Amino acid sequence: MDVMRSWSVSVVALALALALMSPVSAGIPSGRYAIGDSVMLGARTQLIARGFRVDAVVSRQFRDGPHLVHHLAVGGHLPVDVIVHLGTNGLLEGADCDALIRAAGPDRHVFLVTVKVPRSYRDPNNARLRACAHRHANASIVDWYGYSRYHVAWFYGDGYHLTPAGRQAYAAFLDRSTSAS
Repeated sequence: MDVMRSWSVSVVALALALALMSPVSAGIPSGRYAIGDSVMLGARTQLIARGFRVDAVVSRQFRDGPHLVHHLAVGGHLPVDVIVHLGTNGLLEGADCDALIRAAGPDRHVFLVTVKVPRSYRDPNNARLRACAHRHANASIVDWYGYSRYHVAWFYGDGYHLTPAGRQAYAAFLDRSTSAS
């Protein structure tokens, strides 16, 4: 009888310990993983210097994000904080944003970065990003558009790719905006 009781207490204690573990101790690595397109790629060096892991490629579409996030999460390579700056290269669908947040999982925080691009889809994309963040408790907005829109010197003539000063400002802004999660 004492062996059975001891075993039962051990099982309950183990279950309680597992329930109380933080996401990091549950196998999710700490740190910040930034996913983006050519805008983020321009500031890759500055972001890495601030401790980000960066996966940014030219012309990446938002629809590529859910698969990438899922692949990284399943492989155990996606840290607790995920920064996503996609939407510069075309209209994004709200369903893609929802799929990306679900792929990250409930134990990660996803920071959705608004886009600053002089195209007709900028405002709809930013509205979809805001609505997506509002629908998910583990997502929030980083308003790059609002922060940067009047800083002409941060951008080349196309209005969205970053000059050297813009790269520094972008990296510093993402660092400040994502370090207190």
